[in-house]
Amino acid sequence: MKDDEIEKPQAMKIRQGIQDAMTFSLPDKKFSEENIELVEIDIELDNLGENFQNYRILNLCDIHLGQWINPEYLDDLVDYVNTLNFDLITLTGDYVSYVIEDYDVSLKESFSKLNKKDGKFGVLGNHDHWMGSDKIRKIFKESDIVDLSNDVVKLVKGNDKVNLAGVDSCTVCADRLDEVLAKLDDNYPTILLVHEPDFAKESSQTGKIDLQLSGHSHGGQFIIPKFETTPFRGPNSTKYPVGLYKVKNMIQYTSKGLGTNSFRIRINCKPEITIITLKRKNKKRIDIG
Repeated sequence: MKDDEIEKPQAMKIRQGIQDAMTFSLPDKKFSEENIELVEIDIELDNLGENFQNYRILNLCDIHLGQWINPEYLDDLVDYVNTLNFDLITLTGDYVSYVIEDYDVSLKESFSKLNKKDGKFGVLGNHDHWMGSDKIRKIFKESDIVDLSNDVVKLVKGNDKVNLAGVDSCTVCADRLDEVLAKLDDNYPTILLVHEPDFAKESSQTGKIDLQLSGHSHGGQFIIPKFETTPFRGPNSTKYPVGLYKVKNMIQYTSKGLGTNSFRIRINCKPEITIITLKRKNKKRIDIG
């Protein structure tokens, strides 16, 4: 399906105009690491090779540049990200919201600054398709980000490998899981990037995905204290709206993301940068004589 055939929200320009007005009328528009939650999670994977023990994946999602996240904020956020300890960056969609004009250059400049290390890999979200997937893919290419939409790459360290895969946005019916499965090497663990967390229902049924990383929900922008979940759940984020889940034999992690889609309100739900540290389940036994 082409982007011009995709059903888009009504009155997009009006929505963005209202949100722009909110953004530029609010006093607190600068980035501060105190306002970001750095979530660090250890994930054990079957058949993970020794060379990937303690491998760190930093995930960013739901920037929604042009709403309350402005170009200066994003640039400072990227500077902060580059100070963190990670091996690889993944991006899981919705980099813009209802307007891309005047923000595309800033997005490219900030993405280009992200520390490459072992690579930068991303998939698209529904908003990216609404604004023009070709434009986002061009930004990816110019920022040295590998577009993993319905594709797979193999991460290699010594004799060990990990499948890093991606599925395009299911909200706009751009997902092609069958194409991804055909490219997987079943001898190695697989990490899947998907914007929408509820895609876990499909990906978990294959028995070939070990970990899925998603965003889309913004954590509902309100998390109930002590229960660590949200009552506010939208399409494709009703089952797995925030945090860590076990879906059959697959682990699903849903980030709270960085931006917001409607109002600049987050209650007990800080914007999130996630670092996943991979751990071996099948640790090698060492005999002591």
